[in-house]
Amino acid sequence: MPETLLSSQAVDLIVVERNGFIESRHRGAAVVVDAAGDIVSSLGDPQGLIYPRSSLKPFQALASMQSGVPLRGAEVALACASHIGSAEHMELAKVMLHKAGLTEEDLGCPPSWPAHEGTRIDMVLDGEGKSKVAFNCSGKHAAFLWACTENGWDTKTYLSPEHPVQQRVVEVVEQYSGEKISHLGVDGCGAPVPAISLAGLARAASKLAQAPGDKHSEARAATIATAMLDYPWAVQGHGLPNTVVMEELGVLAKLGAEGVLVLAAPNGTAVAVKMLDGSGRGTDMLGLTMLARAGAITDEQLASILPKISRPILGGPVPVGSVRLADGVMELLG
Repeated sequence: MPETLLSSQAVDLIVVERNGFIESRHRGAAVVVDAAGDIVSSLGDPQGLIYPRSSLKPFQALASMQSGVPLRGAEVALACASHIGSAEHMELAKVMLHKAGLTEEDLGCPPSWPAHEGTRIDMVLDGEGKSKVAFNCSGKHAAFLWACTENGWDTKTYLSPEHPVQQRVVEVVEQYSGEKISHLGVDGCGAPVPAISLAGLARAASKLAQAPGDKHSEARAATIATAMLDYPWAVQGHGLPNTVVMEELGVLAKLGAEGVLVLAAPNGTAVAVKMLDGSGRGTDMLGLTMLARAGAITDEQLASILPKISRPILGGPVPVGSVRLADGVMELLG
């Protein structure tokens, strides 16, 4: 059967140190591409197949927009989001559904409690149950459904791989990654998810990040990249890593489940990371370090942002260790 990287195709990327003892190791692969999509550096096998999971959401949003969905402003960012279900996230998803002439019940993603603690507490105190708009992919699903109402497509089967909106997603991913899709799975939200290479994911992100400054790029792609940077709170949540990176560095940032992360600077330098154990711990540190080594951000920017997106290892309330790059990573990066 198709499979992701073998351990032999990966390297130690992140270690977790507690009281001077390395307690855990995270193996995986990572790649940096330039504006032309050429590989600048890599750790492990950059051609290994992965499910990009939610890191593909900007391209799924692009497919919806190509299908006629008139997303505007923060709606564009929410269609790309793995959001935390804050009140403002959920309200925006409801607005999108209303504009499509639909309701929360039309969503094909599962109901969920918000990851945002304050909103979750408010819902419990108000006697509310789980909500589909609280699910982190509700913006993407609302955009898919809106594509259906714009075109007269069936809203009940919009998650089927044969549905026109999902066929358009495959076309977009193939165009931006430069790869032919040979395998489709099902993501945690119920939407189809294609397998592509880590390098293909980085190439796709590179093209997206360059779109606002490239008159030859598709206008909708430029709109997506711009909206993610203009409304970073909608893409994840206030104070969270993807949002902070976009706010402070102007670098597109999009996580995916199972240890996937993609970062892309406006000059087209892009990084894609996949951890074999599915952990996202340390992916931001690694990806940003690789961007800095490639010259897409400065060392000063890197030093400034890492404390804001990294968490110490605690022994009770006291920091006793850290999540850090594995020994040898910098040597491998040259």
